[in-house]
Amino acid sequence: MNVLAIDTSNQIMGVAILKDNTLIGEVVTNLTKNHSVRLMPAIVQLMNDTQMKPEQLDEIVVAKGPGSFTGVRIGLATAKAMAWSLEIPIKGISSLEALAYQGSFFPAYICPFFDARRGMVYTGLYQWKHDQIELIDEEVNFSMEEWLDRLVKEKKQVLFLSQDIEMYRSMIMEKLGEQAIIPDSTYHIAKPSHLALAAKNKVADNTHEITPNYLRLVEAEANWLKAQKEATKNG
Repeated sequence: MNVLAIDTSNQIMGVAILKDNTLIGEVVTNLTKNHSVRLMPAIVQLMNDTQMKPEQLDEIVVAKGPGSFTGVRIGLATAKAMAWSLEIPIKGISSLEALAYQGSFFPAYICPFFDARRGMVYTGLYQWKHDQIELIDEEVNFSMEEWLDRLVKEKKQVLFLSQDIEMYRSMIMEKLGEQAIIPDSTYHIAKPSHLALAAKNKVADNTHEITPNYLRLVEAEANWLKAQKEATKNG
């Protein structure tokens, strides 16, 4: 079983290939460069390095968000095109779930998050149970301050994971104190190989129907819906 995993949903770009659940190659960069330009060359290079031909792939796994609207679309479009042309299954996995795998075996709560601007974050609450990551509170687009107030009430240790950890470190420590666990920088970098692990027991998606998980409307779409409501109200 040969699996290609792709993640361009945030600043970090990652591509991995697993053969029979064993990682044989992985490329991860944490650079503010255009994913649309670098993704396909990274896939081609990794395929060459691992001596894997496209027709040998059995499945494609892709991060479907939340995260950067443009980044999510780039990854999904590439993964869908490859899955369709190779006639193989595709699975879309939450970017937050993949990041939560960085906290595998942590005994309490795991809180992955991505900055969503204006004090908002994309986040969820996970826990390691029965040798896998389980979502114990829905993924949301929420005020970080209000989210932390909720976590304080849980009275449990929380492991925070995020490429944007420095933006919120002081707020986290101020509100949670010793309740908060913030690991070293390398643990905040999502790995595409974890996407493949997260997809192991999930059902494949319909290639043409898989959609991004933005957790909030694109601003243009939100404005359009608001205008439609106003027009209906005034009409």
